[in-house]
Amino acid sequence: MEKRAKDWAREAVERGYTNEEIADLLNRDDFNSEKIEEILLFCDSMRQRKEVNESLLKEEEIERQEGEYENEEEIVPPKKIEEISELIAETKQEVGKVIVGQDEIIDAFICSLLCDGHVLIEGIPGIAKTLIVKTLAQASGCSSKRIQFTVDLLPSDILGITTYTPQKGFETIKGPIFANFIVADEINRSPPKTQSALIECMQEKQVTIGKETYKVPLPFFVMANNNPVETSGVYDLPEAQIDRFLFKLLIDYPQTREEKKIMEHNITLQKFEDFDIRPVLSPQKIIEMQNVTKTIYMDDKVKNYVISIVEKTRERNFKIANYIEWGASPRASIGLFIASKAWALMNGRSYVIPEDVKAIAHYVLRHRIILNYKARTEGITSDKIIDKILREVSI
Repeated sequence: MEKRAKDWAREAVERGYTNEEIADLLNRDDFNSEKIEEILLFCDSMRQRKEVNESLLKEEEIERQEGEYENEEEIVPPKKIEEISELIAETKQEVGKVIVGQDEIIDAFICSLLCDGHVLIEGIPGIAKTLIVKTLAQASGCSSKRIQFTVDLLPSDILGITTYTPQKGFETIKGPIFANFIVADEINRSPPKTQSALIECMQEKQVTIGKETYKVPLPFFVMANNNPVETSGVYDLPEAQIDRFLFKLLIDYPQTREEKKIMEHNITLQKFEDFDIRPVLSPQKIIEMQNVTKTIYMDDKVKNYVISIVEKTRERNFKIANYIEWGASPRASIGLFIASKAWALMNGRSYVIPEDVKAIAHYVLRHRIILNYKARTEGITSDKIIDKILREVSI
């Protein structure tokens, strides 16, 4: 179901409309019976989630009052949650000076940053993928570097080299990887040998040059974009590398009203400096926020819900499961666990609810569910499978 229909259905449920009233409104707009049934099923699931969330909120509030948390000292003070929420709102406001629309993508970027994770983006050229990272880096008070991946790029071009000069002796020249925010532009243009240069620094936050190991600056955030348009002269990303990305995001065309604003106020007509992006955060503040994210409370019921979703990708006991070649790895469970905590923090809460897990499930799972050849030929995407799993798994 498309995003606009989902947003409309959510609003209808929030306003208290019954299924009969919703069906009547959809009939007036000439929706066919199949589409109406799909929207009504979505509305039913929204009501169920709302009831479960309200129930969990009451239980967690009782536990808070009775002091039943295992580590009371780890509960994040409400003042700290409020402070971080305000900083995130200010950061988004600064990014909004340059980036028009793309609110969902910006939220996902910030969520990944709070998780100390990395993002893989897929989208056509010219929709501000690189600009989003550059702007976010500026608003975060962090350094940023862009690496344009080409077929002749070498790992040493990314990491750096050890060189010798008679006057100085041996010295290390560090590559562009030594920055807080890295844009790996069109990463699939380089062969796997070059792409794999990113694996150590993404996972271990360190780089080996010659015989020496060097730490990269923290926070360290990689945004790689994958050009889906061209098939000639591009290489598939190794699965081991794809799994290192916490999120995979899909960026689509802007809406008409947004594109009009982009046309009038864009980076081609103005210098980036003219937008006057104010650094709201700092590297130290981001690391502090990452530490707070880890302490966000998650109830055992929500943990079991996360495990059930991941296990469903491996069990293959639902209608379109025959399109799955390999289910999600344990890194998917870890990703859902930490990302739902970050999403809760972004929404001003010190605890996770199932809705947080659902909000980030597609980002975490879409590149970790490996589809077979039959799925590709019949146009079945991992997003469709995730939608089905979220409907199948009860909270």
